[in-house]
Amino acid sequence: MVRAILSFFLWPIWSIIFLAGALVYSFFILFFPSHKLHPLARILSWLFMFFGGQWFRVRGTAPDPKQGPYLYLMNHESLFDGFMMVAGIRHYFTGVGAVEQFSYPVWGYLVKKYGVIPIIRQKLKTAITSLQTLEEAINNGTSMMIAPEGTRTLTGKMGPFKKGPFHVAINTGVTIVPVGLVGAYNAKSKNDWRIRPGVLTTVFGEPIQKKEYEHLILSELQELIREKISTLIDQ
Repeated sequence: MVRAILSFFLWPIWSIIFLAGALVYSFFILFFPSHKLHPLARILSWLFMFFGGQWFRVRGTAPDPKQGPYLYLMNHESLFDGFMMVAGIRHYFTGVGAVEQFSYPVWGYLVKKYGVIPIIRQKLKTAITSLQTLEEAINNGTSMMIAPEGTRTLTGKMGPFKKGPFHVAINTGVTIVPVGLVGAYNAKSKNDWRIRPGVLTTVFGEPIQKKEYEHLILSELQELIREKISTLIDQ
């Protein structure tokens, strides 16, 4: 009951802040490319979390922007996940997103301008094309973020990992950064409209360079990253 009452207050406040932030970002994106606006995106992401009743913090060390590109692989818990990643990472990156979100008002425009690559999970050929586009971006020096689960958890526990992100890693030899997102499921789960105020924590693991995983087959790399993320979450 208390959570529902809090949510009635938080949702309107959050919506106003989100729309205001979206307008600010939309204005600046007219004049600057998205990779130049990452400091602004970090500030806005922090505000979106704060006015959603969440305090944000980082554990571990975010990778050196000069040593990239990186492939950030994280668990997928909540609508707060993207904000946690943008606020925690010190440089511009992008990733893949379900094609449906590109049709959402305001949000669809923002993810498109930010550079997110649309993916249709149900269509294998289209998904492969999206991953190839992602590989090209990595090879051109752009860091990427992917949630190997493919969709938000319904239980709070990590679901099975898809193969796509690990094909990308093997094909490009990119440095992998495991990331654990803590608190997002409790803050706002996929199957509950209510928001629970709390603490959101982005936990960075040690970067894994090509030489550390190039001898692994795909399934072994999947298991390695799953173990790394699980450890980060449980710290």
